[in-house]
Amino acid sequence: MLKLIKYLKKSYLSIIAIVVLLFIQAYCDLSLPGLTSNIVNVGIQQGGIKDATLDKIRATEMNKLYLFMSEEDKSFVESNYELDGELYELKKIDENTRETLNDVFGKPMLIVLTLSGEGEESIAIKNQMGIPENVDLFEALSMLPKEQLDAITSVMLEKIDEMPESIVSQSSIAFVKAEYQGQDVNIQKIQQSYILIAGLKMLGFALLGMFVAIVVTYLSCKVAASFSSDLRENVYKKVISYSSIEMDKFSTASLITRNTNDIQQVQLLMTMVFRIVLYAPILGIGGVLKVLKTNTSMSWIIALAVGIILLVVIILMQIAMPKFKQLQVLIDKLNLVTREILTGIPVIRAFSTQKHEEERFEEANKKLTKTQLFVNRTMTFMLPLMMLIMNAVTILIVYMGAYGIDEGAMQVGDLMAFIQYTMQIIMSFLMLTMVSIMIPRASVSAVRINEVLETDVSIKDPKNPQKDSKDVESKLEFKNVSFAYPDAKENVLSNISFVTQKGETTAIIGSTGSGKSTLVNLIPRFFDVTKGEILVNGINVKDYTQHDLHDKIGYVPQKGVLFSGTIDSNIRYGCEEMSKDKVEKAATIAQAIDFISEKPEKFDSEIAQGGSNVSGGQKQRLSIARAIAKQPEIFIFDDSFSALDYKTDVTLRKALKSETKDAITIIVAQRISTILHADKIIVLDEGKVVGMGTHKELLKTCEVYMQIAMSQLSKEELDHE
Repeated sequence: MLKLIKYLKKSYLSIIAIVVLLFIQAYCDLSLPGLTSNIVNVGIQQGGIKDATLDKIRATEMNKLYLFMSEEDKSFVESNYELDGELYELKKIDENTRETLNDVFGKPMLIVLTLSGEGEESIAIKNQMGIPENVDLFEALSMLPKEQLDAITSVMLEKIDEMPESIVSQSSIAFVKAEYQGQDVNIQKIQQSYILIAGLKMLGFALLGMFVAIVVTYLSCKVAASFSSDLRENVYKKVISYSSIEMDKFSTASLITRNTNDIQQVQLLMTMVFRIVLYAPILGIGGVLKVLKTNTSMSWIIALAVGIILLVVIILMQIAMPKFKQLQVLIDKLNLVTREILTGIPVIRAFSTQKHEEERFEEANKKLTKTQLFVNRTMTFMLPLMMLIMNAVTILIVYMGAYGIDEGAMQVGDLMAFIQYTMQIIMSFLMLTMVSIMIPRASVSAVRINEVLETDVSIKDPKNPQKDSKDVESKLEFKNVSFAYPDAKENVLSNISFVTQKGETTAIIGSTGSGKSTLVNLIPRFFDVTKGEILVNGINVKDYTQHDLHDKIGYVPQKGVLFSGTIDSNIRYGCEEMSKDKVEKAATIAQAIDFISEKPEKFDSEIAQGGSNVSGGQKQRLSIARAIAKQPEIFIFDDSFSALDYKTDVTLRKALKSETKDAITIIVAQRISTILHADKIIVLDEGKVVGMGTHKELLKTCEVYMQIAMSQLSKEELDHE
């Protein structure tokens, strides 16, 4: 999978944008639980009062607080407040100073609040000091010697230190409320304002998060689509560069699957990588950091949940992974069987083997279905198990949090935020596990794609290609050429040597399997010779670029190949810029003009994929017209007249003779009648040249040729020829 990352280079700006946007989205998502907690804790429970730092406080109340502060704390408070009549007003301060003031005010406010009422603490201190009930306790305390006051304060602070922090916090808020009420401040307005602002912040973060998620999804899909497009293009270019040796290594069905289904699997994973795999860690780590700020006493619950999730994923992956690896192979097999059946329908019907082929398809289909069902059934356990873990974790958090709230160590809003943060952390792992379902299959697909891209092409262009001189005469020469297919023990061709010049027609004949097609396939380098060399115009074919070499050749294969389009586009296939007159001339020479003229749309008549809407003879004639229209230096006809009737064959060869007078013509044929008038006939038998000469010479000198001739023509016909 990592080897394919290089195809993302051109999308690096989009990837950077995605990462930045994911951080923004995570920030928005992680901010919502905190704002929810603030609305519950501050907005509802604390009446909109955030902390113990008052904006204004009466001098009488501030003096009460000073009684229970250290000199250092008192000095710090005085430096941040200024007296304006009977009120102390808070100066402009930063957030850190405000937090420090909140800590300084917390315990003194709790003491003052406790002593202000008629509770046990105030009565006990009055009794201890012998103060009458109608005397103000704080006035009495202010008159005590500093040592005695510090001793009383120390005792009370020791008791406060044993209390949960939330008790101190809530008591200080209660003091602030009482102070604002004493100043005739509208407490309800403060609460409504705080809840409204917090609610608008939540709405803003939610909308921003939604917008960012949409943009990230768009960019992720765009990057993944661009990635798969480049990958398909590179796979296609690689396959096009394959020689016949590499094509034999991969089946056609497999190459189609790799360039479609396999790339689609990788593209889908790539979309998920940018949308989920990058986002989940950001959200998970952010959630952990937020949890640690909220409440660390229950963090073990998150560790437990994550551990259980990982265990479930590992077990399921161990079960499903082997099957994931089989899926793509089984899809290949199904495509192969389907392709064979669809292309061979006429033969299947002719031999009444529909039942057998149906069983072959069913077998491949059942294996694929069975494997898919096994994988899907295994993965169906994933989501229910994850939901069970999430719900169990929620119950555990509520159970443990209830004790914390009861003891005053935790607030309701904190519990709600902790649940939300925990769910976000678990969801991040859940997202990763859902993607992990796709990873094995995409990984297998990536390996299969890499096999295509990394397969070394056996036939390559030379580093220093050669070009023909302008005044050179066309010539084709085989010098001691031998050839063996890869991994074959014996040569298919051995020591083939001959020369053919411009304007000459060289025919190659021999029994089935003698190596005729293999010999001509060596000229355009569909295969490379094992030994010896093939020279075109005195230059080894290996020293030309493949493009330059193929430009010299007009090739008509044994089985005519047409492409979807029109008759005109198929004839123009080798040279799109040619004039309409040249197209018509090529069709005329190839004896295709008659059946083209009979069609309503003439040259604009549609050709179906593979030429399925024309006959075998028409397909061959259009293939021959395509080669003629190119006007190459070398014509190669690989048994290209086999589907023609005798009359058309004779007429075509006569018309072709004048067209190819300035070219080299190589004809592979099974019929003696096709090659009777060739300038040179090469007879092959088991890959060796057993005869070479004209028709008349070979009848006298070559036994193999004589046998072929006698099997096709009568003695009178031979004598006449």
